[in-house]
Amino acid sequence: MTTPSCPPSPAEPPCASRRTVLRGAALAGVAGLGAVACDGKTGPKASATPTAPVDLGAADGVPVGQARLFREERLVVAQTAPGEYKAFSAVCTHAGCVADKVENGKVRCPCHGSEFDANTGKVLQGPAGAPLPAVPVKAVGGKLIAGPEA
Repeated sequence: MTTPSCPPSPAEPPCASRRTVLRGAALAGVAGLGAVACDGKTGPKASATPTAPVDLGAADGVPVGQARLFREERLVVAQTAPGEYKAFSAVCTHAGCVADKVENGKVRCPCHGSEFDANTGKVLQGPAGAPLPAVPVKAVGGKLIAGPEA
């Protein structure tokens, strides 16, 4: 075992030995690999559409002629006519980013600038090449329910 070459003084923290520095570097590398393994890009991809019914709250939260982003649920819902709702995944078909806003009938992806029609899911601006997947949605007892069996 080697002794650090600089003896600690009361005013300065002790120097790290070569072994301590190398151990720290090795642990940092392992921690970095863990971050890559857990970032969601190397594991199974989450579904772009709900696999179970999702309660989106009050149906009147989506005004007629407008659309609303439910970012946590990764959905966009438009009320195209009184009582008629259409829902789409808010996951961009280009690189899998979740949309960050809906304005003027357009769903915007923050990653690469793709835009989609909030009423149809159709691509308005690339790089996305495929439309947003449709999701079943209906109003039940004044609440919006999206997903399978909706």
